[in-house]
Amino acid sequence: MTIRLATLADLPALLNLLKRIIPLMREGGNFQWDDHYPNETVFRQDMAKDQLWVAEIDGQLAGVAALTEDQEPEYAQVGFDLTQRAIVTHRLAVDPTFRGQGVAAALLNQAEQLAVERGVRFLRIDTNSENQATQKLFPKLGYTYAGEITLSFRPGLRFVAYEKKL
Repeated sequence: MTIRLATLADLPALLNLLKRIIPLMREGGNFQWDDHYPNETVFRQDMAKDQLWVAEIDGQLAGVAALTEDQEPEYAQVGFDLTQRAIVTHRLAVDPTFRGQGVAAALLNQAEQLAVERGVRFLRIDTNSENQATQKLFPKLGYTYAGEITLSFRPGLRFVAYEKKL
């Protein structure tokens, strides 16, 4: 498995990933993503900031994550100190074909590597309250449950936030 920064050449595979994963999310009761978010514009913005990472297995796009220092203001709802720098994982997704192969863990390990390189002591992430898979994964990787939040740009949905201190 290779973890690398995404390029514009990855856009078709990224958009195909969305088409494959959003219906599966909906089937599981997870409405975090839809036909409007995330989208090509969001991915292009992430790429322009060098914060969109992809996992490749045998030359195929296996997963994606935006690894940023952008914290949602709503993180304060669970007591996160937003003045502290943190590497925040957004838009984490694994192609269904590659589930169970450690793709999400590899992308989260990349977040931790970035934090170490930048001298950042906190990793933060949130997920839809209906996403049971990530809620099982995050604690296995050393993340601590911080509480439930709402996000203004995703009204009507509930999210759970996690943090890992380095």
